[in-house]
Amino acid sequence: MTSAARRARSKPPLAAAPTAGSAGFARVPAIDVLRGLAIVAMILYHFAFDLAYFRVTASDFYHDPFWLHARTLILSSFLLLAGVSLALAQRSENGRTRFWRHVATIAACAVAVSVASYLVFPRSYIWFGVLHVIALSLILIRPLAAHPRIALVTGIAIIVVGNLAASPWFDQRAWGWLGFMTAKPITEDYVPLFPWTGVMLVGIALGHALVRNQFRAVAPFGRGPRLLAWLGRRSLAVYMLHQPILIGVLYLAVRR
Repeated sequence: MTSAARRARSKPPLAAAPTAGSAGFARVPAIDVLRGLAIVAMILYHFAFDLAYFRVTASDFYHDPFWLHARTLILSSFLLLAGVSLALAQRSENGRTRFWRHVATIAACAVAVSVASYLVFPRSYIWFGVLHVIALSLILIRPLAAHPRIALVTGIAIIVVGNLAASPWFDQRAWGWLGFMTAKPITEDYVPLFPWTGVMLVGIALGHALVRNQFRAVAPFGRGPRLLAWLGRRSLAVYMLHQPILIGVLYLAVRR
C-alpha cells in the first residue's frame, strides 16, 4: 500500500469530517445534524406544550409519563451534545477566546429567558433552566474537557447522586439551582446542576471517543438534510426565537 493510500484510509468518513468554522473552530457536520434533530424535537415538544397552554389540547405535561420522558430525552440530548462540543472546542487554537464569548452569550440569553418568562408566567418563571445550567456548567467542567476518563466517572457520580439525594434544605430558590429538591418547584423549566451537569461531563467523554473513532460512529448523520445541519449550527438563535414565534402564531389563531 502506498503512503498516499495509507493517509486516505486514516481520514474520517467525508460525511463526518470536521470542517473549519468561525474562530478556527472545527465543526463536525454529523454533530450539527444531531443537534438539529434535537432542535426539531424541542420545537415539536414546545408546540404541543403551547397547544395545551392555549387549551387547544388537553395534554398533561406535568404528570403524563410520555411527556415527562420526552422532556428528559430531549434535554439529555442537548446537554450531551454540549459536552461533546466542549471536548471538541478545547482542541481549537482559539478555544479560550471563543469559549468565554460563547459562555457570555449563553448567560445573556439565560437572563433574557428569565425576564421574558417572568412577564408571561410571573408565578412560574424560569429562574434556572437549560441555558442557565449550560452556562454555569461549561465554566465548572472546562478543566475536565481534556480528561475524558475523569469526566466520565465524575459525570456518572453526579447523575447518580442528583437522582438519589434529596433534602428539604434545598427546597428554596437560594439553593434549589444545585438540585436535591424534594419536589419539582413551580417553574416552567427547572434544570439544576445535579444531575444535569453530569450529562455534560459524559458528553466530554463521548466527544473524545468520537475523535478516537474518527467520527465513524456518527458518519451516517453527516449525510442528513442540510436544513438539520443549519439548525444545529444556529441552535441558540433558534432556541431563543422559536417560542415567541409559536406563542404569537397560536395567540392570533385562537383569538379568531
